[in-house]
Amino acid sequence: MTDQLEIEARLLRLDPPRLTAFCAALTERMFPNFALFSRLVEFGDAAQLRQILNGVWDQLANSGAKMNFEVQLDKVEANMPELDDFDMYGASPALDAVVALFSTLSCVLEADASEAVAVANLSRECVANFIEVTEGDDQMSDEELVRFINTHEMMLQEEAFQEDVLESLESASAFNPARVRELRALARNEGFSNIGISDED
Repeated sequence: MTDQLEIEARLLRLDPPRLTAFCAALTERMFPNFALFSRLVEFGDAAQLRQILNGVWDQLANSGAKMNFEVQLDKVEANMPELDDFDMYGASPALDAVVALFSTLSCVLEADASEAVAVANLSRECVANFIEVTEGDDQMSDEELVRFINTHEMMLQEEAFQEDVLESLESASAFNPARVRELRALARNEGFSNIGISDED
């Protein structure tokens, strides 16, 4: 199991663009959770959020495109589902994806490592929650459930993904558009989210 304190320490050593890239990569991987939920229950504006996340990637790649991220915060917030309003599990990972995007924008604006730490934890919690809901057993003790979640293939994939993103950001002597494109392709994960959801037919 990955040591969360170690991830935190490593994030604290990253410069602002790399911190934002870490957030964007994890948000990108979570995005299908919102896109599918949005389509199924006709909630929110997935296209608008997609455009905002694209804007973050464009800025990281120095494409010349400009976006006022301060203004986008309100738009992102307006797309956060109220869990009490939806009698379905899918609202929870959808909310996680939107919260991750909000933290990513906050990271762009404030270069705060705590936002990146929050996104790392949020993505892990999203996976843990999914495993518990879909495969958890009432007969398990708390310790057994924690062990089951932490050794589950999906959690191991999540930890490996976060490790790959961090290693990519730590090893890049030049943080250039090519590196950003590589990271974005890794994060797209062939259209599958951190909990195996795809919104691509």
